[in-house]
Amino acid sequence: MAFPAKSEFIIFLALILSTWAWHAMSVRTLHESTSAEQHEQWMAQYGRTYKDPEEKVKRQAIFEENLRFIEDSNASRNRTFKMGLNQFSDLTNEEFIRSHTGYLPSKKPKSPKLTPSSHRHLAGDVPDSIDWVKKGAVNLIKDQGQCGSCWAFSAVAAVEGISQITSGKLPVLSEQQLIDCDTESYGCDGGLPDNAFKYIIQNQGIASEDTYAYQEKDGTCNRRKAAQHAAQIKHFADVPPGEDELLKAVVQQPVSVGIISSGQEFQSYSSGIFNGDCSGELDHAVVVVGYGTSEDGIKFWKIRNSWGETWGERGYMRIQRGNGSSKGICGLASQASYPIARE
Repeated sequence: MAFPAKSEFIIFLALILSTWAWHAMSVRTLHESTSAEQHEQWMAQYGRTYKDPEEKVKRQAIFEENLRFIEDSNASRNRTFKMGLNQFSDLTNEEFIRSHTGYLPSKKPKSPKLTPSSHRHLAGDVPDSIDWVKKGAVNLIKDQGQCGSCWAFSAVAAVEGISQITSGKLPVLSEQQLIDCDTESYGCDGGLPDNAFKYIIQNQGIASEDTYAYQEKDGTCNRRKAAQHAAQIKHFADVPPGEDELLKAVVQQPVSVGIISSGQEFQSYSSGIFNGDCSGELDHAVVVVGYGTSEDGIKFWKIRNSWGETWGERGYMRIQRGNGSSKGICGLASQASYPIARE
């Protein structure tokens, strides 16, 4: 058997290496082209534009990084949830948290006039599942936009829910009134549902969305509009930490809760029962509107968010229940409260 000369072998090896490099470059270029095309499609879908070419290059790079993270994570077979592209896909996780959350305990002196009532325990066994959306006690999904007003959306949804349960009528109430008028919170810079409940009690009610429309920014309290009440509450109660106590509360009505949303998996959640990574401090407020068990036997909470219908399961999330943590996944059962409509 004849072997090629040394020079011929070197030429042959060079051809092999150049062919491999060309193929790798082609695959990489194809992937980049596909990602760029997906970014363009995503921009068209969500009506996103950028102020200049440099900003577009920056956002496209973030989009592609998020896309790779989503694809890699979804490839895991052990997950009970999926992630996908949404309106936040060109934001870093830090940018997203900074502009779309807002759970912030007040640093101002607390009002001595109002303190939480005792948590009202439910007597007897709790049902296997409940869904306040199906029961007609939850309005359509809203979108807080780039204003850290989740605390106001959480409180309003809870008040809307108890109003429907006690009166049979479901009002659409004003988050903007809370942003402008609740002096214990910080408007678009954050706040706490308990402070919102206190304000509504002291104001003897809250206006409708039609009367006091959402502006997605801080404003001056319009006392004339704020006096046109569409719903009232008498008290509010804090739920003791723990999923068992939260369960007893949710059986009775939708409940405001603080949650840890500072994770890329939470940002890109699309469907299924979430049990992903979330660590840190409570930074977002949502409403627990039910609970149940999936066909696969996984227990879950159903939460209503305020990031529009393009996030999650048309604005909702199912998050694993009974995982062994005393505070629940993402701290869901550590800071919960609800309004009380009657004495």
